Amino acid sequence: MENLFTDKVSGKDVNRTQLALAINFARKGGTLIVHSMDRMVRNLEELQKVVRELTMKGVHVEFVKEHLTFTEDDSPINKLLLSMPGAVAEFERSMILERQREGIAIAKSQGKYKGRRPSLTLEQVAQLKQRRADGETVTAPSKDSKISRSTVCHYPNQANTTHRRSNYQNTPKFSTQTTSDTPFH
Repeated sequence: MENLFTDKVSGKDVNRTQLALAINFARKGGTLIVHSMDRMVRNLEELQKVVRELTMKGVHVEFVKEHLTFTEDDSPINKLLLSMPGAVAEFERSMILERQREGIAIAKSQGKYKGRRPSLTLEQVAQLKQRRADGETVTAPSKDSKISRSTVCHYPNQANTTHRRSNYQNTPKFSTQTTSDTPFH
């Protein structure tokens, strides 16, 4: 019996529906074929845990891109071969996050990074606060404004009624300006 499990989210999170279904579906004597290690998980510890869980069930785990297959009777060399690409995937993920943080810090220092647009306009915030003050539940304003219930709860708790980024509307949505000192080329 052959089943296909496809995740449409990043491998950075091991708590994915399709991955869990694939692990639960796998049976002794079966083979779980994965395109690449970093598509399964991007954390070495989690990769080792998932592969160990599967191989202990008698499932063969095959990584196509790396040309590696792991079984319950793996040798020390196979454990090393599992660790090397897994460590590289984890390192790549760390580097992506570091570059992202650096880019945001540079953009903030240049006044280019304003954060996310507010979910509501100042007028909508005032209306929301009034509705909540009148005793209305969270559900109706959430549906009316097309925002999450937690956002509805967040706005009335703010100390002032103005947006932190009220001048956001005056800034360009996309910046096409580049300088030679930016880390992105």
